[in-house]
Amino acid sequence: MASPGFFTCMLFLLLFISIWSGHAQNVTLSVYYETLCPYCADFVANHLVKLFDKRLFSIVDLRLVPWGNAVIRSDGTFLCQHGPGECFLNAIEACTISIYPNEEQHFRFILCVEHLVSENRPNEWVNCFNQTGLATVPIDCYKSGYGNVLGNQYADETARLNPSHKFVPWVLVNGQPLQEDFKNFVPYVCNAYKGEQVPEACHPLPLMISSSKKATLGYPV
Repeated sequence: MASPGFFTCMLFLLLFISIWSGHAQNVTLSVYYETLCPYCADFVANHLVKLFDKRLFSIVDLRLVPWGNAVIRSDGTFLCQHGPGECFLNAIEACTISIYPNEEQHFRFILCVEHLVSENRPNEWVNCFNQTGLATVPIDCYKSGYGNVLGNQYADETARLNPSHKFVPWVLVNGQPLQEDFKNFVPYVCNAYKGEQVPEACHPLPLMISSSKKATLGYPV
């Protein structure tokens, strides 16, 4: 006869498998963006925040990639579309993602920064540490040069996008770009989810707008 300990171990194993299986069903939402881009700031502050409406976040693995249209010069330095300030904030947000891998933690900080950008107050970004309760360790990360290491990684990842990004923000659901329909990402996430724990945000499922619909959206490459 099996011991009580055996049944306890099996119970925990089944519980772990159940949790892992549910997480494995999550939809990957990837956002390629740059920090001082007005279109990116608008998307993060006014649209991506919908992840936290009606538990949509519970079925999403969010990946934020702060690089966008930046390029690496021949000497290894970065050239960003909106100047050195953008390169700096890209690195700060990259460090925040690395130091605080919990998606809800680093998203709160990035949301705060991008909200300030949308209000034309990017110089107040440092206040976002106090507002989100995070330590200022990302600043040390930037000063150490590790932000540039992360920037190189994001540059390589962005360059390997297939198809290549046409503008920023460039939003993908499970690796598939939404093109001009990126603001309407919620129904794409709901349709891509194959698990059983369907959040309220997906009931009823919103009508999907054709991605071929013409719109002047995003900051072009």
